Amino acid sequence: AFERLVTYLKDGTIVEGGKYNKSTKYISPTILTNVNVNSPIMTNEIFGPILPIIPYRSLTDAINFVNARPLPLALYCFTQDKKVGEIVLKQTRSGGACINDLLVHFTNSGLPFGGIGESGMGQYHGRQTFETFTHRRAVIKSISTTLLDLPLRYPPYSPLKTTIVDGVTSGRWLGYGATFGKACALIATSAVGYKYFSNSRL
Repeated sequence: AFERLVTYLKDGTIVEGGKYNKSTKYISPTILTNVNVNSPIMTNEIFGPILPIIPYRSLTDAINFVNARPLPLALYCFTQDKKVGEIVLKQTRSGGACINDLLVHFTNSGLPFGGIGESGMGQYHGRQTFETFTHRRAVIKSISTTLLDLPLRYPPYSPLKTTIVDGVTSGRWLGYGATFGKACALIATSAVGYKYFSNSRL
């Protein structure tokens, strides 16, 4: 890791810091300018005390620059304008974010921490850790009886049957509350009655 960070010092002009000691694995906090956006320090995770500076003319330019690259593990925005912070948060995506601060979102055990896209998958801290390392398996146990085996499930699918099934499975009817429940009960009752009093299906 030390050798990797030292090579990054060549990716720009050192305006502050730049000192290092191989025997103690020390690298002083360093600021780089005139950095090529396609250089290694800009295309890899740094994880070291080196800060490349990329100038921009407008907030839109800065946001477009961020969005044109893989989603970051964290995003930090420093501004005295509250609206600027809100715009940055709304128009970018990242694993976590801080406005006018660094790393504190990671130190808060009540907040989920994790990446997004290429910066990582899943989150941890508190309940999020449990959710990340467990799997919620969906299981349905149907009653072993033909009484509730609705004809709607089987072909041929008439336009009426298709409309009913589509409405139920898509959730479009859920907004009708109690009316939906009554409709389902009516459909089930009618279907069961039809099934047992007819030799053909709907």
